[in-house]
Amino acid sequence: MSKPVLHSIHIYPLKAAGGRAPREAVVEPWGLAGDRRWVLIDEAGRVITQRVHPRMALTAAEPLPGGGIRLSAPGREPLTVPVPEPTGTTTVEIWRDKVEGVCADAAAHTWFSDFLGTEVRLVHLDDPATRRPIDPEFARPGETVSFADGYPLLLTALASLDALNALIAQGDRPDEGPLPMNRFRPNVVVEGTDAWAEDDWSRIAVGEVTFRVAKMCGRCVVTTTDQRTAERGREPLRTLARHRRFGDKLVFGQNLVPESPGTVRPGDPLRILE
Repeated sequence: MSKPVLHSIHIYPLKAAGGRAPREAVVEPWGLAGDRRWVLIDEAGRVITQRVHPRMALTAAEPLPGGGIRLSAPGREPLTVPVPEPTGTTTVEIWRDKVEGVCADAAAHTWFSDFLGTEVRLVHLDDPATRRPIDPEFARPGETVSFADGYPLLLTALASLDALNALIAQGDRPDEGPLPMNRFRPNVVVEGTDAWAEDDWSRIAVGEVTFRVAKMCGRCVVTTTDQRTAERGREPLRTLARHRRFGDKLVFGQNLVPESPGTVRPGDPLRILE
């Protein structure tokens, strides 16, 4: 087997929208620079994701210098959204957390509301260093996270995807496979490992950056959503339920917390420290 390396990097400037695969990324304490610093909320302040609105998969947010984004979606004129002025904050309800963010201008709200067919607002996380602590059961004091589901980065492995796709091919919905890695919306994808080897890691290094492996990633209905068409199927949850159930979670991937800053690039060596 070849030596483990970083295969690819993925950043999602807007939570639940399409991702980008840069040639390098700066690792900040709360995640990859520019990752999930924007989010949509409904009229009650609750986060909007592909769980309820799979059409979010069809949208994209291109990062711009200074932190703004350029929105695009089928049938919509692109819209440039600058970082809003910090004149006040609004409360974002993301799972069990309430996080303060700054609303974009009305044009951004209208753009997305028209596309999704429901009233939404676009919000920017202005201060990721202080706004949202990581679950203290899996974090150290002062560690924070962006608008990601719960942890700064998500790691997946190509070997594990190959193993999962082999299981899907043997199941009763083989026509739904093989699945691409974008179903799992990872930040870092590694290659050159054994399938499911990541289950046993507790600390790793990718290039110059070290990470603590916080916990396994439980998967949801988003993984059944084709990221190109927004159509839903039954896989991979059907197969994960049979082969990758840990307690009440269907698991694929590992959540990471950075221990040091730095820059990561595809081809960087992956070292298992613990």
